[in-house]
Amino acid sequence: MSNRTSVHPSPPSRCLPGAKLFLALAVAAAFPAYAGRDLTMLSLEQLMNLKVVGASKYEQKQSEVAAAVSIITRDDIRAFGWRTLDQALASLPGIHTTYDRQYSSLGARGFGLPGDYNTRVLVTINGNRSNEAVYDSGVTGREFPLDLDLIERIEFIPGPGSAVYGQNAMFGVVNVITRKGAGVDGVELAGAWQNPQAMGEGRASFGKLLDNGTDVLFSVSGMRAKGENHFFNFGAAGVSGVAAGMDGERTQQFFGRVAHGSWAVELVDGYRRKDDPAASYLSDPLVARQYQSDRYTLAQARYEQSFSDNTLQLQARLFAGSERYRSSLSYGTEFSFPSTSEWRGGELRFLYTALAHHKLMVGLDLQDNTRIEQQILDLANSSNDRVIARSVARTGLYVQDEWPIADSLTATLGLRLDRTTTTDTAASPRVGMIWQAAPATTLKALYGRAHRAPSAFERDYSDESSQVENATLKGERIDTLELVTDHRVGTDMNLRGSVYQWTIHDLISLGIDPVTELPQYQSSGTVKAKGVELSAEKTWTSGARVRGSLSLQRARSAQGTVLVNSPQLLGKLGFSLPLPVARLRVGYELQYDSARRTANGTDTRAYSLSNLNLSTDKWVKGLELGLGIRNLFDKRYAHPRADGNWQNAIAQDGRSVRLQATYKF
Repeated sequence: MSNRTSVHPSPPSRCLPGAKLFLALAVAAAFPAYAGRDLTMLSLEQLMNLKVVGASKYEQKQSEVAAAVSIITRDDIRAFGWRTLDQALASLPGIHTTYDRQYSSLGARGFGLPGDYNTRVLVTINGNRSNEAVYDSGVTGREFPLDLDLIERIEFIPGPGSAVYGQNAMFGVVNVITRKGAGVDGVELAGAWQNPQAMGEGRASFGKLLDNGTDVLFSVSGMRAKGENHFFNFGAAGVSGVAAGMDGERTQQFFGRVAHGSWAVELVDGYRRKDDPAASYLSDPLVARQYQSDRYTLAQARYEQSFSDNTLQLQARLFAGSERYRSSLSYGTEFSFPSTSEWRGGELRFLYTALAHHKLMVGLDLQDNTRIEQQILDLANSSNDRVIARSVARTGLYVQDEWPIADSLTATLGLRLDRTTTTDTAASPRVGMIWQAAPATTLKALYGRAHRAPSAFERDYSDESSQVENATLKGERIDTLELVTDHRVGTDMNLRGSVYQWTIHDLISLGIDPVTELPQYQSSGTVKAKGVELSAEKTWTSGARVRGSLSLQRARSAQGTVLVNSPQLLGKLGFSLPLPVARLRVGYELQYDSARRTANGTDTRAYSLSNLNLSTDKWVKGLELGLGIRNLFDKRYAHPRADGNWQNAIAQDGRSVRLQATYKF
C-alpha cells in the first residue's frame, strides 16, 4: 500500500463562474411551504439546539463551540440516501472527495493531496479514534467499518483539533455517533440493489432498552458488487484497454453496543476487499485478481459519572484496535504487501464546573501501538521477503478552560502536550473568543495549532526500489486563524460566514534521497492557504429544508505553485421536502467542483453532480422504501491521481440507480 504526495508547479489557473449555483440557491430558497408536516424532520431551531460532543469531548451548544461546527443527522442520511461517510461529508462547506478506485479520501479547505488517505483528518466513532497505526489513515469510504444506517449523527469540527485530540486532527475532526438500542426498539431488516454495479446489500439489526435499564444494539451488514467496466490508459506502461470484471468489491460489518447506567461497551468490526482495475502502485495493468483489503476492529469500554452535585464529571475509557491490510499485486510475478497495526490504551478526563465562571477540563490519554508491521512478500521467491517492524507509544496531556469574561464574551483556552517515542514533544494551543453580539448573532475569533508525527510508512518503509526509509523525519504542524459569523433570521433561517488562513510547516511529502537517489518522504517546506466559506440553511413548518454553501479557497506552496487536487471553488446545494403526491419525501443535492491540478501540471475538468433520492415510510406500517439515483445526468468526470497510479486522472462512475427497503418490527 503506497501513500505518496507531492506539490507540483502550476500553469495559470482557470476561473469558473458560480452563477448557476447562485441561481439554484435562489430558486431553492423560494420553495413554498407544503402542507402536511413531516414530523420525522427536525426544525432549524431543533437542529441548532443539538449538542456537540466532538469539539471538546463534552456536550456544548453549537454557539459555544470554538469552531464552525456542522452536524449531519440520521434524517439527513435517510433523506439523501447516502451510503458512505464521505458522501455525507461531501455535502459540507469546504469538503471535496477523491476516489482512486481503491480508497476514498477527504480534502478540506483546499488541501487533499492524492494518496495521503486522510492522515490529516481524525475520524472517531463515539470518540474512539479509528485512524490506524501504520499509515495513520482515517477511512471514510466503503472501507469505513460501520454501516451508515447505524449512525445517529455526524459531527464535523473543521480546523485544528490537536488541542484536545493530538495526532492527525489538523484539518478537522469527524466524530460519528451511533444509534442506541432504544432508538431501534426492535428488529430492522434492510436490503438494497444497485445497478450498473450489480451491488447487493443486506443488514439485520436488533436493538432494545431492556426492563432492567440495559440498552443493547447488535447489527450485521454485508455488501457484494461486481463494479463497472472502465477504459483506462495506463500512460507510461504503454497499455490501454477496458478493465472488465476487475472492479468487484465486498464488505462485512458488525456492530455491538451494551450500555447500563454509567457503563458502555462497544465493538466495531469491518472487512472490505476491493479488486484493483487501475493497477495501483504501478503494478501490471489489466491483470485479473489484483486486490487490496482491510479489516478494522475497534473496541472500547466507557465509564461516565458525576460527583459533587454534578460539578465534577469523570469520564474514563479503555480502548483497543487493530487494522490488517492485505493485497495481491502483479509485477511480472505476484507480490503481497501485508501490514498489521495493533494498539491499546486508555483515557481519563475530568470536567470541573464548581469554580465561578469557569468550565475546566483536564485529560490524559495513553496509546501503545504494540505492533506496527509492514511486509514485502515475493510469492515466487521468498528469499526476497522483508519485514519492517516497530512499536510506538504516545502520551498526551491536555487542559481546556471555558471562561465567560463578560455577559456576552466567552474565551476558550486550551493546550495539549504530546510525546511519542519517535518525535519530540509537540505543543498544540487553542484560543477562541466567542462574542454574542446580539441575540441572533454570534462572532467567533479562533486560533489553533495542530500537529502530525510521520506515519510508520513514511518514516520506516523501504524496499530499496520505490522508497527508502528516513529515520530522522520530523513531524509537521499547521497554524490556523479563522473568523466565523453566525446570524439567525427569525427561527427558521441561519446564515454563516467564515474567513480563514492556514499554514503548514515542514509538510511531509515524497522527495528524493540524495544518497540513494530513490524516493523518500522528507520535510518539504511550507504550504499556505486563504479561504472564505458562505452558507445558508432554512427550514419550513412543512418539513422542507434547504442548505447551500459556496467555498472559495486558494492553497499554494511557498514558491507560489498550486497544490495538486485543490479546487478553488466548491458549491453545495441540498434540499429535502415532503411531496403531497404519493406521500413521498424527495432529497436532491447539487455539488460543483472547479478544476483540480493533476500530477503532470494539467487540470481536470470542472464538474457538477446531481443526486436524487425518493423515500417513504407511509405506505405500509414498518416499511421504508427508497429509490436513489446518483450522478443523475450521467456526467463524465475524473479525479487527480496519486504518484502510485499510471493514469493522470482516474475516471469516476456514471449514473447509478439504487432500490432499498427497510422493514422494522
